[in-house]
Amino acid sequence: MSFLLRLFPAAMFAAGACGPVLAETIGIAPTQSLQAALERAQQGDVLELAPGDHHGPIRIDRRVVIGGRPGANLVGNGSGSVVTVTVPDVTIRGLTIKGSGRDLQTMDSGIFLTKDAARALVENNRLEGNLFGVYVHGATGSRVQRNVIEGLRNVRLNEAGNGVSVWNAPDVVIAGNIFRYGRDGIFSITSRKDRFIDNRFEGVRFAVHYMYTNDSEISGNVSIGNHVGYAIMFSNRLIIRGNVSERDRDHGFLFNYANYAAIEGNRVTGGPRRGLIDREDAADDEKGMLPEPRGAQPSDEGPGKCVFIYNANHNKFRDNWFERCGIGVHFTAGSEGNEITGNAFVGNRTQVKYVGTQDLDWSKGGRGNYWSDNPAFDLDGDGIADTAYRPNDLVDRVLWTAPSAKVLINSPAVQVLRWAQSQFPALYPGGVVDSRPLIAPPPKPSASRSQP
Repeated sequence: MSFLLRLFPAAMFAAGACGPVLAETIGIAPTQSLQAALERAQQGDVLELAPGDHHGPIRIDRRVVIGGRPGANLVGNGSGSVVTVTVPDVTIRGLTIKGSGRDLQTMDSGIFLTKDAARALVENNRLEGNLFGVYVHGATGSRVQRNVIEGLRNVRLNEAGNGVSVWNAPDVVIAGNIFRYGRDGIFSITSRKDRFIDNRFEGVRFAVHYMYTNDSEISGNVSIGNHVGYAIMFSNRLIIRGNVSERDRDHGFLFNYANYAAIEGNRVTGGPRRGLIDREDAADDEKGMLPEPRGAQPSDEGPGKCVFIYNANHNKFRDNWFERCGIGVHFTAGSEGNEITGNAFVGNRTQVKYVGTQDLDWSKGGRGNYWSDNPAFDLDGDGIADTAYRPNDLVDRVLWTAPSAKVLINSPAVQVLRWAQSQFPALYPGGVVDSRPLIAPPPKPSASRSQP
């Protein structure tokens, strides 16, 4: 018995010595080598960078947390990526990161997450003037949240990178970030089950650009004054809900070979692009340059098209708001099986452009859409106009094919033709008809706040 009592403390000491080493918090001064400190760190250590400039590039090959106190900068040498992560479960927070290279082929980034960097967390950083802000290159389950990401300015479009690029990285969340400048805010290609929520985009080409990305969500984002708000291409089964496009130049939403999506509660609003593009910038833009924003001369022109739908099938457009665009919806032949109900088309120069001979009824279940230029009555008070609404007539089709005919738009002959069509509906060409138009608009959506 006495032997066992003597053995027990020794066994307990040995077990403690072989157990996991407790993580440490290690302070790093600007005069110290951050890469050397990383090579000495143990799994789970926290490296806290003091204020000042710390020099990169660095490579993280163990599970650590790198955080910065206010004023801590991580500055690359202008070649390659500033931070490269090659192991799972790394956290990077609270830093200003700048100084990447500019080689598109090597994907030079502020932070580059390799395919082995699963579940990385990049939060509360400021990434300035890097080619790519964060490149998620196959890092499954990563989160990029609450960062300010500012890309390159005054370079040609084909020389700039994206704020965040996602390639083949399922279950990624990009949430609550602010994007400015560079090519696209978020670019996703060949991925699935990702969530892009509650981000803000200014001064980029496309706020969100989807290519071959399926079963994913885009919710609660705000795009202001970009070329295109949301470009959705070759992607299936998406949820696109509660997003806002304000004063984007060409399109609020663009759908190209996008299928089986739910597009609900979004808002596209035209109007002056104040503070983003002035006349001198516009000249640069024609040369393919990305302008640096300056004080703008207000323009009354809204987006060319609130929504452009090209060969996109079996989508549900519900309860969206499209206001003050050149064209509310440009809907092309080859798009089949789409449901378009409960939407508001307000003050667009042309509410719908549809070049096709097929009749399309944009109502379902006794509910159509609201059209601000529809003069119909609602005598029975059921909220549905008493007559169907046709956004286009034969004259519109003539103008689309022969724009020079606009000089005749106020001629008596054109007015007689339009009157004859209203009296004899059989004269109408095939096209969009709303058989149950709403007499009052639905509530105007605002950006929703989703949970990361």
